[in-house]
Amino acid sequence: DCRSSQRNPANRSARKTSIMFALDFEKIGLRLDLQSVLSAARDWRFVVPCAASGAVAVAAGVWLSWKDARFVAQYKEGKLPPVYNQGLILPVLGAGLQFLWDPLAMGARGHKKYGDVFTVYVFGKRLTFVSGVEAQELVFKSRDEDLSQQEAYAFSVPLFGEGVVYGADPERRAEQIKLVTKSLHTNALSNYVPMMIDEAEKYFAKWGAEGTVDIYKALSELIILTASRCLMGREVREELYEEVAKLYALLDQGCQPISFFAPNFPIPAHWNRDRARESMIKVFQKIMDRRRQSNRVENDALQTFMDAKFNDGSSPSAAIVTGLMICLLFAGQHTSSVTASWTGLFMFDEVRRGNKKLLDELLAEQKAAGANLDYNTIRHDMPLLHASVSEALRLRPPLIFLMRTAMTDLQIKDVVIPRTDTIFLSPVYSGLREEIFSKPTEAYDPYRFLAPRNEHEKHTHGWVGFGGGRHRCLGEQFAYVQIKTIWSYLLRNFELEAPSALPVPNYEALVVGPKPPALLKYRRRAQPLV
Repeated sequence: DCRSSQRNPANRSARKTSIMFALDFEKIGLRLDLQSVLSAARDWRFVVPCAASGAVAVAAGVWLSWKDARFVAQYKEGKLPPVYNQGLILPVLGAGLQFLWDPLAMGARGHKKYGDVFTVYVFGKRLTFVSGVEAQELVFKSRDEDLSQQEAYAFSVPLFGEGVVYGADPERRAEQIKLVTKSLHTNALSNYVPMMIDEAEKYFAKWGAEGTVDIYKALSELIILTASRCLMGREVREELYEEVAKLYALLDQGCQPISFFAPNFPIPAHWNRDRARESMIKVFQKIMDRRRQSNRVENDALQTFMDAKFNDGSSPSAAIVTGLMICLLFAGQHTSSVTASWTGLFMFDEVRRGNKKLLDELLAEQKAAGANLDYNTIRHDMPLLHASVSEALRLRPPLIFLMRTAMTDLQIKDVVIPRTDTIFLSPVYSGLREEIFSKPTEAYDPYRFLAPRNEHEKHTHGWVGFGGGRHRCLGEQFAYVQIKTIWSYLLRNFELEAPSALPVPNYEALVVGPKPPALLKYRRRAQPLV
């Protein structure tokens, strides 16, 4: 035993003179060393778990094969989607390694080979990928009884907490969504704009006269500051920002690819996520108590949730309020940071490539809008900037998949999507469909979102940048107002340029931003543009 001789040097000489018991089987050339047998026996604690794991894997494979055979037999009268068999496919795991490594590339390979509908087995689950106008119409027009968002996003329950959104019963979930809608209503947005402008002024005041910045990093920092001010409240922004930012980072890191399949799998990221959520509850409980004790009322989402009453007369607990705050942050912070960054990167990449028309017209639009930046100006007087944001979102959607769970068998094209399949629809693929958007679909062309072209209106659900149907993103207007406010401030106060080619998307992240560094050069204007 090498390890025992290393632990005790005296054993080395003893080992040389030790009597070796061996049985020589000349016909098969097997030499059974008794000492090796004893060594293996001492290592039973390693051997037994390995053997048990192997047995479990074999049993799981047999069970999944039996389950799949029964499943296929059940649908022998209907045509199921073709099954993905490209690249590395393993027993039990299926295409799991491909999915975890690069799900978008895997989906692209599948659509290229099988067409608009195909199924892939991942860790024993059936994931059915769909694409195209007909598929998008089906997904976004279906009732919850047929295609469930709640079932598909059940993995988010440990993140937001039990009883919050996807962890609540349908009636309570509908009430909570009404609360979120109220916190993002036009009246609320008009109150948020001065806060957004104030945060932008403070943040960009730290920039020098000129320099180079990673715009994704910068806008991520600014947008979480804005979100903490508008949504979480003045107390978080002024007193608790660093603490809440650290807790948010732990919650964010708790969203791993494995979380989709096993949200409570025992890994450090999940343990830290759970502890961070409990700490967040304590933070917001203290803020709520202080406001109530001092009879102080604020214009923010936190106050909206605090003052709410459900249909049964109860008020949201601190845990429910915190879960809704986390939900708002996750729905808006990453996606807005990504889209705001790509908007600027595309905008100034056009100039780098010699096309100044877009930037010149954006600057003219800012001048025409006037010096007063308020909600109505930002919302209604900047159509080209609005289109520029939409076009960035078409080409670089931050969420690469939207998901639903089939609650009934669904017919699409000439195949049947079986009940219990998880349906994956990608805004990345839909944004490049030539039956929706004109060629070249990969070109950055904001004018496709303006009259007379209005390509996004050719089909009811042709453009799915913010989802669609009854579950269309509730924060759509908040996102547009926030991003347009930031870029209005930047265009008015800085001259910017792209020092290098457009960065590639970082598909290693769950929310897909530009791969760092995403650089822009800036020079502060001697006088604001307006």
